[in-house]
Amino acid sequence: MPKTGRVILCCNHVSMSDPLRLAYSQRRQIFFMSKAELYKNKFVGFIIGALGAFSVSRGTGDKRAINTAKQLLENEQVIGIFIEGTRSKDGNLLSPKSGAVMLAHSCNTPILPCCITARNGGLPKPFRKCLVSYGDLIRPEELLIKEGTPSEYRAASRFVMETIAALREKDLSLFASGA
Repeated sequence: MPKTGRVILCCNHVSMSDPLRLAYSQRRQIFFMSKAELYKNKFVGFIIGALGAFSVSRGTGDKRAINTAKQLLENEQVIGIFIEGTRSKDGNLLSPKSGAVMLAHSCNTPILPCCITARNGGLPKPFRKCLVSYGDLIRPEELLIKEGTPSEYRAASRFVMETIAALREKDLSLFASGA
């Protein structure tokens, strides 16, 4: 994680505790996009809002959430986005959504790929070892988005997800070797 400057942290999503794992692994505050449904519970909404999260209505092109993210990036902050758009039910990686790369392209912002991996490759268990690993920054030009077409966004999202998948394979190898 760069010490300063705008960054979009893109990670897989395997547990409700993922934002905490990521927040505790970094010195910089991460402003997470959180599904709007979480805010229906006033207590949960208050807690995650106090931690800097902001709501997004998934699948709607939520302009308010996009504008919030753009404002945070203009202020050189870190936005956290779970690129799959939902939690995995078994720990395996899901298909990526395009919102993170669209935001990276429109705001000229690098993406920091991240992977959370449980020992068995499945879902993390409480009080069990789990690895949080980070890849190299992906610069906006590496996403190869020229025209901003849906196919370019899908290809860029797959590229980010392939980077996360490589981190996962490395982590699983570390677990297999006894780490």
